[in-house]
Amino acid sequence: MAHGHGAYANARDALRGFDLSPCQGRRVLLKPNAGRLVAAGTGVVTDPQVVAAAIDAFREAGATVAIGESPISGVNTLEALETCGIAAVARKRNCPLIDLDARPAVRVAIPDGVAVRELQVGAEVLEHDLLVSIPVLKMHMHTGVSLGVKNLKGCLWRRSKVGFHMIPPIPGRSEKTIDIAISDMATVLRPHFSLVDGTVGMEGLGPSAGQAREANWVAAGIDP
Repeated sequence: MAHGHGAYANARDALRGFDLSPCQGRRVLLKPNAGRLVAAGTGVVTDPQVVAAAIDAFREAGATVAIGESPISGVNTLEALETCGIAAVARKRNCPLIDLDARPAVRVAIPDGVAVRELQVGAEVLEHDLLVSIPVLKMHMHTGVSLGVKNLKGCLWRRSKVGFHMIPPIPGRSEKTIDIAISDMATVLRPHFSLVDGTVGMEGLGPSAGQAREANWVAAGIDP
């Protein structure tokens, strides 16, 4: 963890705690939370400077880096990335932006799935070697929190992600079905690395209707 020096500096400091040299020659996909048409600093979306720091750090380690997202239904991916400022930092660095909804989905089986037995995943997610989850620190009305694992729900193709909210109760299970579905997802789709943006988080009725809370820290880790 790093704190107190602003989003970019905190992210770079947190990333320095890891040897990123194994990324050399690998294709790295950064997955921020840019799922809504909302500006940065609201606690809803990832701070663009945290994404900028990740681009710089992984490129310095010798990786080829791109940014990918699939927003909530009805939101255009590139417009969302533009609104929150991630598109601007990407352009400055000539870093590709990928609309994970643009190409046909790839179906991925979940052999041990309880609530979900198959995912529809954006093709580019599976074409990259390493997946880096860059969520914003948020409470969530349905799942308690939204962090490194749940953020990968934005790798699911178009409206298929809505299905996680429509699953009926599972006999014999007391957990919320969306929690079970996210756990199922994580058995086949999980980040290799997480960079949690706690610059401005959200408290209360997240993922979009809570209160913005400045925390001014960034946390990095391998185990999601």
